[in-house]
Amino acid sequence: MSDLSATLPLSPPSQLSVVTEKRLIRQLAITVALAFLLLFLVLPLIVVFVEAFKRGLAGYFAAFQEEDALSAIGLTLTVAAIAVPLNLVFGLTASWAIAKFEFKGKSLLITLIDLPFSVSPVVSGLIYLLLFGAQGLWGKWLMAQGIQIAFALPGIVLATIFVTFPFVARQLIPLMQEQGTAEEEAALTLGASGWRTFFTVTLPNIKWGLLYGVLLCNARAMGEFGAVSVVSGHIRGLTNTIPLHVEILYNEYNFVAAFAVASLLACLALITLALKSFLEWRHGADLAGGTVN
Repeated sequence: MSDLSATLPLSPPSQLSVVTEKRLIRQLAITVALAFLLLFLVLPLIVVFVEAFKRGLAGYFAAFQEEDALSAIGLTLTVAAIAVPLNLVFGLTASWAIAKFEFKGKSLLITLIDLPFSVSPVVSGLIYLLLFGAQGLWGKWLMAQGIQIAFALPGIVLATIFVTFPFVARQLIPLMQEQGTAEEEAALTLGASGWRTFFTVTLPNIKWGLLYGVLLCNARAMGEFGAVSVVSGHIRGLTNTIPLHVEILYNEYNFVAAFAVASLLACLALITLALKSFLEWRHGADLAGGTVN
């Protein structure tokens, strides 16, 4: 009997997974997960749109006819149009340097890229205020030169860039590290210039990861509240972005208008989620095929 048991193949540890749990436990885990998503994700989105259309389509679209709302939307789009391309350039440059080269201070650079993830957005906004505010380190000199950073568009852009610059870089660094440098070295050996190698070899290989990072960066830039709230000064019609305008409307008990404007951010979140899922599917399919097209 002992000899027979010794010859029987043993089940590998990898086959012992959660699927061996009792059906009741699996159903309980699924129920808890679905209930959590329903309570903290689906229901809040439903409430936003229900409250936004509480007075019908006329009341909904009336919220966007106010000058302050139009100004907030325009400012948000302007800030995103400036911050996202700059973060795109920084993310490409930083990820290229980190993934393709070895240099002193590389670990420090990676740590600095992760810094906005560990610093509160309010703190980062306060830092810019202490630097460029009227009583800040450089504020008086800048004001004497007729340059206003805090409580103006430049301060909002700087704060937005700070809180969003890790998204592109953090998406590209592991992707470039995994790909290595073999293809670039081959292109250079065949006589391609550095720029030609980048545009014909490197960029096509990372395009899906790049789009994914830009998508997340844009969503965060348009929805940022904490850092922008500190450096903007909450000047209606001038320095209020969409999230700040929603806060003002809600504090004034103009709930329908507040939820109507907030529905724009909700729609942005849904569109971002759909595009994110598509890019993950496409990117995953490329990886399964052995290449990233």
